Amino acid sequence: MTRFLSEALQAPEPAFRLGLQNLERANGNPSNDIRLSSRIQRQTAQKLQALGLDPKDTTAEELYHVLAEKLKADDARLVKTLRTTAAKHISAEADVVAGMTHFLANLSDKTNCFALKATSLKSLIKKNPPKKTMKALGYRSLESFLKHEKPALILAASWLAENSSWHHQLLDSYKKLKASDFEDRKIAVIHADSKRWQALAHKTVDQKRHNLISFKEFGTIILLPLPSQIPAGVVTASLSLALHEINDIRACSSFLKICQVRPDFGNMVRTVVVDEPSLSSALLDQSVPWHLIHRYYGQIGERFREEIFGPHVRQEDMSWRAIEHDLINIEPSLEFWLDSSHLGLMHKHQPVSLNLVDAALNVCNNLPFEKRLTQAFKRSLWHELLLEYLNHDTVEQTVLRQLEPKLLAVPAKA
Repeated sequence: MTRFLSEALQAPEPAFRLGLQNLERANGNPSNDIRLSSRIQRQTAQKLQALGLDPKDTTAEELYHVLAEKLKADDARLVKTLRTTAAKHISAEADVVAGMTHFLANLSDKTNCFALKATSLKSLIKKNPPKKTMKALGYRSLESFLKHEKPALILAASWLAENSSWHHQLLDSYKKLKASDFEDRKIAVIHADSKRWQALAHKTVDQKRHNLISFKEFGTIILLPLPSQIPAGVVTASLSLALHEINDIRACSSFLKICQVRPDFGNMVRTVVVDEPSLSSALLDQSVPWHLIHRYYGQIGERFREEIFGPHVRQEDMSWRAIEHDLINIEPSLEFWLDSSHLGLMHKHQPVSLNLVDAALNVCNNLPFEKRLTQAFKRSLWHELLLEYLNHDTVEQTVLRQLEPKLLAVPAKA
């Protein structure tokens, strides 16, 4: 086990070291941890060279600032491209959010999901009226509100305008949902572009530095209006996060499809909304995110086991998209960030992230080196490490054994 992984992940010791030792022994000591660490350090050095930096003579702080300038330049090109797309396909106004919406709504394939029906969502809203939201959007009656606004926008506005008590009540109502309340449909991407959304959107964009709201259970992404003067990095952050959300929606969709035979299906829906579903594994000594299992079978389709996942989940339900590949299709200059999501340079036991999302959020929040974000890098690195071991039959079989009794062999109540 290398010190790099432990420090980069800021993992608890000695638990992390012992866990890796268990994985190594179970698979004949393939040294996957050492191989991964060496590969990351080699690839990071190559990225530094691509930036015109000397890998042997570049400090972590120098790298951080060079990445920030690179991100700003790439973001400016991305904004220009999206405005051109909007002017060509939407309207002459060349709104950048319209360009983002057009791109996300027209991804080539595999963007279907298992999502809550609009009628079922409206029924939940009727039982838990969002009164503050209605007032903010100028509605006096719930009937008029439900009639004139899209269900997804009602849900989004309510999450912005209502208090935590309303949120908890809605989430608790999910426990009563059944598989029959869900349907297969394409992931929806909606641009909330009306003037009434300006006030609701302003606070969210100002605080989070992106304009994205996502509802995994409803299979919908909402893009809020952006100010006329868009801070550098915001568009890159928003579009990258939206592509991540598409992967997450697809992963949660496959999870719910498997869970649809369970009598506690509604609880599974609530779990998907409030937390990332996972499977426990004695071999790994910790839970494995379902998102990672979904990605594994999306990348290595020949390992998909029909007898385990069928009949409700097919191989095409497990598709996964590398966000950088999609971004390059819009703006080729973003190619530098390809395959960099799990790369980083260590500085005083703390990483400097080459992850695109981290870089964009660091820029648009104008964060100094000492307060830099690295969460996206750590998540990607952890997933990369687990994927190394999932490729071994011993670990894969251990995870699948957890899948069968917990998700499939539970008869639904009559």
